[in-house]
Amino acid sequence: MSEAQEKWDEARKKVEQLEDDPPKDLKDWPDDEAKYVTFGGGEGDHGYDEGPESKLGPSSTRRFEDGSIEVEGEKVENPEERKMESIRGNSDHPADQKEDSADQKED
Repeated sequence: MSEAQEKWDEARKKVEQLEDDPPKDLKDWPDDEAKYVTFGGGEGDHGYDEGPESKLGPSSTRRFEDGSIEVEGEKVENPEERKMESIRGNSDHPADQKEDSADQKED
């Protein structure tokens, strides 16, 4: 087995261990070769609702700008119950910047 294949196998195993309990903080995700491994396996191996991605919620979930949520075309009565926490990171994405400036105002 080549060195590249060994590194890929190690990275894949590392990501497989994360599938049952994925990190909540971006800093806890792998920063080595494992960051290039697709969570849940390669594309086309299984459907969204059949693999570990299903832990992220139903594939039919739609989130709207006004905060409302639909699942399978039905409005959810209490969208706060399905609200997901943002995985913030050190990025220049506008959502991260907006939250950073709000944090600074509170200080």
